[in-house]
Amino acid sequence: MTKSFNLPNSLATARIFMAPLMLWFMVDQNNPIFTGWHESWFNYFAGLIFVLASITDFFDGYIARSWDQMTKLGAILDPLADKMLMLAGFIGLLVLDRANAFAIFLILSREFFITGLRVVAVAEGKSVASTLSGKIKTVVQMVAIGFLIMQWPLGETLLWLAVAITLYSGYEYIRDYMK
Repeated sequence: MTKSFNLPNSLATARIFMAPLMLWFMVDQNNPIFTGWHESWFNYFAGLIFVLASITDFFDGYIARSWDQMTKLGAILDPLADKMLMLAGFIGLLVLDRANAFAIFLILSREFFITGLRVVAVAEGKSVASTLSGKIKTVVQMVAIGFLIMQWPLGETLLWLAVAITLYSGYEYIRDYMK
């Protein structure tokens, strides 16, 4: 076993596989293998997968830092897994018509732009550590997606709160990069 293949990287890899599985439960409800399933079960399974994946997001970072298991592979896998999970959630919500397309467009535009900015910053030898607002952004996005998957009240409000925090976080990255 190589040093890069550790528990945090395994958790991030699991999250990568959970993202399309969650999306499948959200968008492929007419698949013949689901014959006889009640509509609510798709929400429950997608929601459960999303919660489990979100928990791995917390633990892979916590374990990597606490056990001194941060690796270059983990620096790639963790943000990739995060983006795949969020993308799967947002695409599923759009297909199900449970989320505002403009809100999702704003969030995903920020994500792509900041990812590109981070690549440029790394190429220039600049630090691209996550900010507190970036961590808060991720949590609020996760909560909003969870609420929208389950069709709970306040889901749309949480989505717009996620938009505001996401845009502010993006502003912070740009500001810090320009310094």
